[in-house]
Amino acid sequence: MKTFDFKPQLASTIRNYNRQTFMKDLMAGVIVGIVALPLAIAFGIASGVSPEKGIITAIVAGLIISIFGGSKVQIGGPTGAFIVIIYGIIQQYGIEGLTIATLMAGVFLILLGVLHLGTIIKYIPYPIVVGFTSGIAVTIFTTQVKDLLGLSMESVPSDFIEKWIAYAQSMQNIDCWSAAVGIGSVILICLWPLIPMGKIRTLKALPGSLIAIIVMTIAALLLKQYAGVTSIETIGDRFSISNVLPDAQVPQLTWETIKGLVAPALTIAILGAIESLLSATVADGVTGDHHNSNTELVAQGLANLASPIFGGIPATGAIARTMTNINNGGRTPIAGIIHAAVLLLIFLFLMPLAQYIPMACLAGVLVVVSYGMCGWRSFKALLRNPKSDVTVLIMTFLLTIIFDLTVAIEVGLIAACLLFMRRMAETTEVKAILDEIDPNEDADIQAGNLEHLTIPKGVEVYEINGPYFFGAGNRFEEIMAGFGERPKVRIIRMRKVPFVDSTGIHNLTNLCTMSRKEGIEVVLSGVNPRVEAVLTKSGFNNLLGEKNICNHINLALERAEEIINA
Repeated sequence: MKTFDFKPQLASTIRNYNRQTFMKDLMAGVIVGIVALPLAIAFGIASGVSPEKGIITAIVAGLIISIFGGSKVQIGGPTGAFIVIIYGIIQQYGIEGLTIATLMAGVFLILLGVLHLGTIIKYIPYPIVVGFTSGIAVTIFTTQVKDLLGLSMESVPSDFIEKWIAYAQSMQNIDCWSAAVGIGSVILICLWPLIPMGKIRTLKALPGSLIAIIVMTIAALLLKQYAGVTSIETIGDRFSISNVLPDAQVPQLTWETIKGLVAPALTIAILGAIESLLSATVADGVTGDHHNSNTELVAQGLANLASPIFGGIPATGAIARTMTNINNGGRTPIAGIIHAAVLLLIFLFLMPLAQYIPMACLAGVLVVVSYGMCGWRSFKALLRNPKSDVTVLIMTFLLTIIFDLTVAIEVGLIAACLLFMRRMAETTEVKAILDEIDPNEDADIQAGNLEHLTIPKGVEVYEINGPYFFGAGNRFEEIMAGFGERPKVRIIRMRKVPFVDSTGIHNLTNLCTMSRKEGIEVVLSGVNPRVEAVLTKSGFNNLLGEKNICNHINLALERAEEIINA
């Protein structure tokens, strides 16, 4: 087994670091920190925690991921993908349950890295990734409708369908001012990149979400001060804002609690691994660099161990912030460290101002985020794929929005595995060869024997083409039923069988046992060394007899004649 090779990119990049690179990292880090601010606040509130917890997560997790990560440009922090999971865990297990689940997810992520499972993203079917990502986007949008429109509702149902029914029944209670702020925020965020800025590149680099928050916060304050509009709910109306760094606290762990949180913790870990490695892979494609996936997973695990201890929530690599870092010149982990430092300064000195931000504006920010996440183009393209992929896509999507992400990933993976096994089983062909065997088409015929081989009377020849496992055994019965007279010998050609599993061995054993009861001998032909070793280890050769396992068809036919003439 390979020893774990932990190589944080910071250690390698710092050796040849210079002033020019630092200035690029400084600019990128400051801009990414500003970009991350509104997202961290919005993600924190949408997840069901106070806004400062989102910023604390971005600071702590972002710092650790940059210091220990396997990617030079990865920016870590809270992301939209976790909103649904976090909110569900808090509703069921409370804040302490979320803290324990995040700690457990951190341990799972570290184990994934140590066990060299950094390529895990390759084993998650693409339709599942698109399905749950689109489902999360729809769910995030759904959770923001109340704040976006300023609906007066005593409580919002947790169920997706019930939530929309409740929205429909409350539409007459829309607050026009809040709706104007929310919809205006969406429009401003979308139009901001299109506004000509001339040579003011610094202004152009500011994110539309931050501009929307500044503009709408000022607008809400002016409306309240000079127009007497008090219906626009702000963060301060719902939360008490604190800019004090929390002390490190480790929750009390019990075996019962740990057992109950395994499923959500695994969901956090799997989603965190997928999103972080996907983000690092996208970054590699832009920078031409190569990340160390196992080191990156360990860094993500460390971040999710540290974040909850300081009151934070789950974190992972963020594609949008990582791309912002790259596009603004960031090329080393120093940019990520600076991004965390910028957020820390904002938290310490400007956090009290967050109480004036309208909730409708944050809802507008998350509506734009959900649109960016939905990937409707990829969803639409997948609908043209084979029915099995479409089934997994739709199933994962619907389970995500109707139930939760844990169920969606579990059922989606099971469905994908079952459909994959079915597809693999369909690739294995079992056919009967009648009358003659053409030497020009058969590589296992003994050299020098170029005449067509005639199959003797009383002998049936079958060929397996492909892996021999579940599903293939039943085809023998279907094909054998087409023969009239019962043979004395059945030859099974296995020259095109690359491997056989325990189910395949079980099927072969049943076939041989049933044939023996009918007075029919079974002879194997062209068994490759790997398959023969598996058969020998299982004891199958003892059942069949060494003489009945032949290297090529010539010997198999000779053995068949011996049996007939005996």
